Amino acid sequence: MRKLILSAASAAMLALAGPAAAQSPIVIKFSHVVAPNTPKGLAAEKFKELADKYTEGKVKVEVYPNSQLYKDKEELDALQLGAVQMLAPSISKFGPAGVKEFEVFDLPYILPDIAALRKVTTGPVGTKLFKLLDAKGMTGLAYWDNGFKIMSANKKLVTPEDYKGLKFRIQSSKVLDAQFRSLGAIPQVMAFSEVYQALQTGVVDGQENTPSNMYTQKMHEVQKYTTLTNHGYIGYAVIVNKKFWDGIPAEIRTQLDKAMVEATDFGNSQSQKENDDALAEMKKSGKTELITLTPEQNSAMRKAMAPVYDDVSGRIGKGLIEEFLKESGGGPTK
Repeated sequence: MRKLILSAASAAMLALAGPAAAQSPIVIKFSHVVAPNTPKGLAAEKFKELADKYTEGKVKVEVYPNSQLYKDKEELDALQLGAVQMLAPSISKFGPAGVKEFEVFDLPYILPDIAALRKVTTGPVGTKLFKLLDAKGMTGLAYWDNGFKIMSANKKLVTPEDYKGLKFRIQSSKVLDAQFRSLGAIPQVMAFSEVYQALQTGVVDGQENTPSNMYTQKMHEVQKYTTLTNHGYIGYAVIVNKKFWDGIPAEIRTQLDKAMVEATDFGNSQSQKENDDALAEMKKSGKTELITLTPEQNSAMRKAMAPVYDDVSGRIGKGLIEEFLKESGGGPTK
């Protein structure tokens, strides 16, 4: 696969050389793995529209949704090699890529609400994390929301004991691995595009995701129960190939920054609406039962997952976790 990506990267570099001489538009291939009608998909399309508007056609953004170009495990390699110029990967992807500090976002109950999230991503913690990407040949441009995660399975998930022995699909994150192990479940790393079939065939028993991701991928159709835990957060970091981005004329880059700010505001405003609408449609379908935990059940879940913080502090950095908690006001025992 890496050879194929290298070939694509070489072709991309040749394509860039020609347009520069002919004053053709700068092409930004923007690859992502979710549906066009998700918050990320909508924000990507908005960026495409605004980039064309503000650069007066000097930049052409080509959006490739639904893993059309690269799957979860391939896209960061593709970006670093220059086969694509822009991604909006789940924040969890950066841990396996060697920037493990981003896994702080995966800690259960670390973000109590959207206000806390904004305080983190628009403040010094968010900036600090983006700076870590420079050494990997990537530049961080924005944080995009997906939303807060819920749990699903073909078994009612009400107490921590209900998770024991069940196989759960996770993104590749040591924190998410530790989270499910703390519940006695068996985590299995799997690409997003493969989750529906894995649930349908019983390769995995359950998964965690946002309502919009569950609904657009039809996961609710093959999961009898969905528990509204809101235990974790899925967000994306919009990133570009650093060498490519630095090579864009400063004036055009400023215009693209403006487009990104507005696309971010648009996409993030869509996120809560999309998730609310998805939950309503899932309920209406009657194919999955939505379960709301009592305060006592919620407290038991928090208590069960609290040890994850100590388990991964050596990996993420105790100081960063404390800094994040100070900004967010969250934590597993609140």
